[in-house]
Amino acid sequence: MKTRKQKKLNPALAVGFILAVLVAMFVTDIYLANAADDDKHAAPDTKTTQKTAKPAKHEHDEDAHEHGEDEKEHADGDKHEHGEEEHGEEEHGEEGKLTLSSEQLRNAGIELAEAGPVAIRETLPLYGVISPSAEGVQQVNARFPGVIRQLARKQGDRVAAGDVLATIESNESLKLYSVTATIGGVITERQGAVGQQTSDAPLFTITDSSTVWVDLALFPRDIAQVKSGQSVRVTQPQRGISGEGSVIYVGAHANPLNQSTTVRVSLDNADGQWFAGHFVSAEVTLAEAGAAVAVRNEALQTLDGETVVFVQQAKEFGPRPVQTGRTDSVHTEIVSGLAVGDVYATKNSFILKADLRKESEDEH
Repeated sequence: MKTRKQKKLNPALAVGFILAVLVAMFVTDIYLANAADDDKHAAPDTKTTQKTAKPAKHEHDEDAHEHGEDEKEHADGDKHEHGEEEHGEEEHGEEGKLTLSSEQLRNAGIELAEAGPVAIRETLPLYGVISPSAEGVQQVNARFPGVIRQLARKQGDRVAAGDVLATIESNESLKLYSVTATIGGVITERQGAVGQQTSDAPLFTITDSSTVWVDLALFPRDIAQVKSGQSVRVTQPQRGISGEGSVIYVGAHANPLNQSTTVRVSLDNADGQWFAGHFVSAEVTLAEAGAAVAVRNEALQTLDGETVVFVQQAKEFGPRPVQTGRTDSVHTEIVSGLAVGDVYATKNSFILKADLRKESEDEH
């Protein structure tokens, strides 16, 4: 009987077991369903995360846009400031300046002068040749016939008046006497030798070239314009030299070959720069007119279509526009733009113009 009771209890246990299994399955289904829901929600989150990466790019674009705007504003500001600077220069009318030291001026060969009153000349151009002055050529002879015992000087020697040139033994008295220089100058010729007899020919020719003559050719159409005493400017362009002389003679006869008349000019040659035989150009002054302010012609330069003179202020040089008037071969009258005493560049002033243009090109 006990055994049968035990068999009756087994179905209850089986039912309990089944219920437990069902509950477990139900719980499992719920868990799986929740897990599926979680997975479902997790996927949109991932997509959302991927989509949110694009706003990050948008933020970068916004940063770049803001940076670009900053650069644009900075560039616009610089451009505006640069424009204001250029406008300021235009308002003040400032021109280019060059700063040169005394050493730089010397190395460039740039010379300075002061603007001031000058006589502007009306001139007649002529051409001619340098010749020795007749008063400056002296031939020295032996006073008495005799034998040359000594020659103290040779050709090319410079002598002074009274210097002993030679010693001669007289044929009559057999005594020695000296031959001396009658003027100062250079011995250009010497004749004879020691032991030879003297003759009527000069022993020495001495030339004093401190003054020379310039023989100019004057043609018939211009004869009436030239007179003794007129001032003459003589130049030798090949050597870049010039000098001032005066007319001392107008010939009375014409050369039948070319119908020219000789005009003779006396020209100072104390520094020995003029050589007999050289061809020269000359300008005979016919009239003069005073100019209150004038500059040398080499000072005038053309810059941007204007005639300018480079004026020095302290160590700076700047181009000064000027209005010119009368001119001759040396000077030009300045009607406006310069005052008496202004220091300006003369010789090689074109170097300043070239340097100024170079600086202007470098700036642009």
